[in-house]
Amino acid sequence: MTRIDFYILKDVDMDARMRFACTLTARAVDGGHPVFIRAADEAAVAILDDFLWRYPANRFLPHVVGNQQGNDAAVCIHTTPPANCDGLMINLGDDVPDFYGRFERVAEIVVGANRDAGRQHYRRYRHRGNPLHHHELDDWEAGA
Repeated sequence: MTRIDFYILKDVDMDARMRFACTLTARAVDGGHPVFIRAADEAAVAILDDFLWRYPANRFLPHVVGNQQGNDAAVCIHTTPPANCDGLMINLGDDVPDFYGRFERVAEIVVGANRDAGRQHYRRYRHRGNPLHHHELDDWEAGA
C-alpha cells in the first residue's frame, strides 16, 4: 500500500513549496529513487522546470518535462506520470489523482497558502486506508 508523507512547512508562500519539492527530489535521487513531480497544469510544469534548474543553488537536478514512454530520467515533471515511474510522486496538483496508488510513496507539501487543500487530500488518503505520516518542518532550508 502506498505510504503518504505530509510535509507541513511553517512557510506560507507557494515558492517555499516549490523549493521544498526540489530538496525532496534531490534526497530521493541521491537515494536512487525515481521521482515524478505532479504539477497542476502546464504553467506549473514550466515553473517547476525553472526551479529544478536553479534550486538548490549548488546543484542541478537532471530532469525531463513530459511523460514520454521509454524515458529513463530519474526525475520527471508533468501532469500525468510516465508508464515506467512508480517510486516517489510529489503531488503538487490541486487534487489527489486516481493513479497515486501505483507509487510506493507520495509526498504532499503543505504551506499556509494550500492548507485547506492539504486537509482535503489527507481526508481522501485516510478514507482509502493509506498509511499517513506527518513531518512538521521549521528551518528546513538551513541544510539545503
